[in-house]
Amino acid sequence: MAALVEVDKMTIGWGDFTLMKELDFEIEEGEIMVILGGSGCGKSTLMRHIIGLETPKSGTARLVGQQPAGEGSPPFGVMFQSGALFGSMTLLENVSLPLVKWTDLAPDDVEAVARARLRLVSLDGFENHLPSEISGGMKKRAGIARAMALEPRILFLDEPSAGLDPISAVELDELILTLNASLGVTTVLVTHELESIFKIARRCIMLDKQAQGIIADGDPRELRDHSTDPRVHRFFNRLPASTGANP
Repeated sequence: MAALVEVDKMTIGWGDFTLMKELDFEIEEGEIMVILGGSGCGKSTLMRHIIGLETPKSGTARLVGQQPAGEGSPPFGVMFQSGALFGSMTLLENVSLPLVKWTDLAPDDVEAVARARLRLVSLDGFENHLPSEISGGMKKRAGIARAMALEPRILFLDEPSAGLDPISAVELDELILTLNASLGVTTVLVTHELESIFKIARRCIMLDKQAQGIIADGDPRELRDHSTDPRVHRFFNRLPASTGANP
């Protein structure tokens, strides 16, 4: 499979401080890949560097391919942790924003596409609701609908299950799997929710704060059951730091 994301010897930090160094990995087309690790290890920061919101100290992150909406528009969609919806705008208006900015579609066509994206995430009937009028899980789904507005090849999701009740979290996992299976959307998630990781991911990379980089790359189930790195073993088996190496 072709790589859609290529990270090459990327070092991340600010001034004299280095958070991660010499990161090397690729994300292949069609993958659901998770970036995981302990709190403060740099998961969301890495995602921000991949999509170009921050500049690395050295090295590169390259996204391959062009967006169907037209040259110059981003080949990816992003759902940030809070959903990042504009509170004064309806869900329909929120999802319409990327289409207004990046396409020359007529207003009626923009509305039709936005309605279709909301229908894709089971929010048809809520087009005229404000974010304050819907639940946390619905906000996350609306954020995904907006991220999908331009039919991106790559979808980035930052902590999609954070703050959700168990049922809403499961529903969001199912939505991610459906989008990947039906539309072939390559999906990159930042999360530490083990239940979601084991359900939806076939590959993950694990960051470690002390190592300042990647300490594991592979199927999360294989890493849980067979990793010989005590840090990886503890993380995937929910063991306290006082626990020794693998039993």
